[in-house]
Amino acid sequence: MQLLYQTHSPYARKALVFAHEAGLAKHIEVIHHETSPTLRNEAVYAQNPLGKVPVLLRPGLPPVFDSDVICEYLDTLHAGRPLIPAQGEARWHALRVQAVAKGMADSGIALRWETTRRPEALRYPALRDGHMGKLQASYDWLERELDVNVDSTVHVGHIAVATALSWLEFRELPDFKENHPRLAAWYAEFITRPAMLATPLSGDTQD
Repeated sequence: MQLLYQTHSPYARKALVFAHEAGLAKHIEVIHHETSPTLRNEAVYAQNPLGKVPVLLRPGLPPVFDSDVICEYLDTLHAGRPLIPAQGEARWHALRVQAVAKGMADSGIALRWETTRRPEALRYPALRDGHMGKLQASYDWLERELDVNVDSTVHVGHIAVATALSWLEFRELPDFKENHPRLAAWYAEFITRPAMLATPLSGDTQD
């Protein structure tokens, strides 16, 4: 399989960290592609009509895109403990946590548009402040709700949160550590996992 990837995408990194945690990374060739809403990448558009990474290319089968869907697919390919719980409250908790993490990445990207990426005359301070509020509320929620015992219970929500927080830190977006000690301690431990160390963030967005 091939993974169309971007070294500074929190979504692509989530899929690749998931592959490492599932023991599948050795079966995937990672191919970097630069994409943004203002930079059309025809090779990515040929596989995903949204023009976004990650995209998982499967020999003889249609491509799979969106990090959530890729993780769902990868979880069917290994014989270990599922990283997406199959049923019950464990499943809904993991998926809720994943949803919050995805929203944090979405708001972080939107915040960057309103602070650094959009021409200054076109920036909208109220929208900037709204996304900052979403991030702070998400940090507060994770401080209360995230299950922080990762010794043997890593799930897709953990992976999504760790890769989102790492990206927010990488882009120097609103800090989550100072007022969220429980979350910060969990994050400091999680980022030492081999799957995280094998997938460092790098590079700048090209618009």
